[in-house]
This record gives sequence, C-alpha cells and structure tokens, in this order.
Amino acid sequence: MPKPKVAFYWCASCGGCEETVVDLAEDILGVVEKVDIVFWPVAMDFKYKDIEAMPDQSIVATLLNGAVRSTEQEEMARLLRRKSQFMIAYGACAISGGIPGLANQFSREQILKFNYEDAPSVVNEKKVRPQLKFSDNGREPTLPSLHNVVRSLDQVVDVDYYVPGCPPTPKLTKAAVTALLEGTLPPKGSVIAPDIALCDECPRKATKPTDLSFTEFRRPHQVLMDSERCFLAQGVVCMGPATRGGCEAACTRGGMPCTGCFGPTSRVRDQGLKIMSSLCANVAGKEEKEIGAVLAGIPDPVGTFYRYGLAKSLLRGKVSLPATG
Repeated sequence: MPKPKVAFYWCASCGGCEETVVDLAEDILGVVEKVDIVFWPVAMDFKYKDIEAMPDQSIVATLLNGAVRSTEQEEMARLLRRKSQFMIAYGACAISGGIPGLANQFSREQILKFNYEDAPSVVNEKKVRPQLKFSDNGREPTLPSLHNVVRSLDQVVDVDYYVPGCPPTPKLTKAAVTALLEGTLPPKGSVIAPDIALCDECPRKATKPTDLSFTEFRRPHQVLMDSERCFLAQGVVCMGPATRGGCEAACTRGGMPCTGCFGPTSRVRDQGLKIMSSLCANVAGKEEKEIGAVLAGIPDPVGTFYRYGLAKSLLRGKVSLPATG
C-alpha cells in the first residue's frame, strides 16, 4: 500500500518552522517511515515542475509555513492547495502574518526605498533596484514581485487546519502529524492546540493579581524581575491573558514574558485589542497626562501587541489616504 504523500513549503518567514520539524528528533524517523515526502525544498531537491505534474489532491497534506508576501509565494500556495487534500497553516506567520506582517505598517515603496537606498548600511548612489525581468543573451530571467501587503495563508487560499507557534512545538507538530496519519483530525478550521489562555499553564499563575493598577510599564531589560511573580504584577507587558496556550509556557518558564506567538483563543477576535483594552482599563492615572506617562513605557505598541498578528487584525495595516486639496 503506498504511503500518504506530504509536502512542506516555506514562504515569508525565518525558517524556524522548518527547524522544528527536524526537532522531532527520533520521532521524525517514525514519520518518514509512514509518509512519502514529495516536496520539501529546504531539505531535498525538488522542482516546481514535479509538483505541477502531480494529479490534483494527490498530496494528502501540505504543511505550509510563512506569510504570503510575493507573487511566487502566492503562486506556490495556490498550486499546493490544488494538489493537496489538506492545507495546514503551520506556525504564526502562516496563521496570522507573523513578524513579516509588521511590514504592513509601511507601503511597498517605503520598504523598497529604505532597503535599497536609505538604509545606513547601503551604498547605492545610482539608486539601483532589482528589476522584475531583463534580457541577457537571449534569456529573460524574472524575479517575483512584492504584493502591497503581507497576508496570512487563509487570506489567499482555503486552509483546513492551523498549528500555532513561533515555531510550533515538536509536541504539537507530532500531534498534528499523528492525527493526520491516524485519521483523527478535528473539524475543519480547528487550531491544533488547547483552547485555553496561556495564563492557565503559566507557573506564575498563582501570583497574578485579580486587580491591577499600573503606575508604569517597564521592559524586561529595565528591571531585575522576580522569577516567580506574574510579569503583569511587576509592570512588564505580558501577552499571556490574550494568547492561546499549548506552548507549555516555554517563555515564562524561561524568565521572559509571553509575546503572543500562539495567537488568540477562539473567544478573541483581535488579540492586540484584547490585551490593550485590559491594560488600559487598569492604568492607575485618570488624567490624560498621567495616563500618557504610564503608556510611554510601551514605546512600540504595534510591535508589542501585534508582533505576530497585524495581518489578521481588524486594522490589518496602515492605510494611506489620498491627499485632498
């Protein structure tokens, strides 16, 4: 009996999700024995034409990580969707845009201009930029173009399941692959992780106060923190109350506040707004000046509250309105 075919693909992301597959350690050997990996460019030599030639839905599942930023990434997402029975958004970038999604604060022109002309490390007096196509001795090489915004995978193609994290833990990865192989997948659209807040599995949970009154916010490097006390009780922003559990509180156990990479629970529409409303409601000051002084301790609100989810937020990105005269 032929083994089920699976594919892995990497769009706009750092590559950590690819590494977590390898982090399955000896478990990956069991996976390899049970499946036929037909596409995994980062690890094996496969060609685009190999996938094109495969019958539609002949791949049982594609685990695709990374946001969709370029025309090539969109093309591959659509191709793999067509060839796969199940499309799995694997990791924070595929699910909600991730770190690449923070680029939605800027226009495409701003990004290109800074990276090729204005960055402190760039010397480009002629302001040369990569061309999408050019002719060379009869050949016409082409490059993919950037879309105006970064999108999550389900803003481009239909997604069946979501495996959260930056990157997903080996435990969740194994659970997803096992459910796939054993035919025990949950209903379509499910997030393969517990639907509980991160606080529920945090070892500091018992010290989380029921009533907070923030007089200042401090960043982790600005204070010597109590290793057992809730971060919020110490005036350090922690995304735990607005973030899905399932990571086994790896960051808080390691002495760092949650940054929100598992995204929201099913009861939260916008993760950033959820935590912002909670924090702002508990600022001690009542006058504008007092409130402003407290909130000044969060110098990068977008990077803090939407580090992984700007592309899927209600805001989604910065809108440039036409000038009116």
